[in-house]
Amino acid sequence: MIFSKACEYGIRASIYIALQSLDGKRANLKDISSEIESPEAFTAKILQMLVKGNIIESVKGAWGGFEIDKKRMNRIRLLDIVGAIDGKFNDKTCVLGLKECSHKHPCPVHDKYKYIKSDLLSMMQNTSLYEMSQSIHEGLTCLKF
Repeated sequence: MIFSKACEYGIRASIYIALQSLDGKRANLKDISSEIESPEAFTAKILQMLVKGNIIESVKGAWGGFEIDKKRMNRIRLLDIVGAIDGKFNDKTCVLGLKECSHKHPCPVHDKYKYIKSDLLSMMQNTSLYEMSQSIHEGLTCLKF
């Protein structure tokens, strides 16, 4: 597991909301929770973090719900979603949780994992919410089985 459970749900919720927004719809808490298979109370907290992180928008009222501006979807990166939930991704953090881990004082997996962290950061910087949503819309990927 690379991301926290909350972050995994946040990514899935963002994608689901983006799909609904592309169809001109707003998603409600109950549908989002069901679609990402997360308890409603936990989903509500995650959605609050995504709103605060400027990933999604919350619209109040009878026709309210959650949405994402279609024009912004291509600018929202996976790294932005991760940052809104788990905080800034730090590629300097030791995979084993050691306080001091560097090329001078490496942990047992430092030299192997540094390339993975670099690739992970690059992937998150270069993957847009629109791209993730489109792959589902085209039937190439899925959010649940």
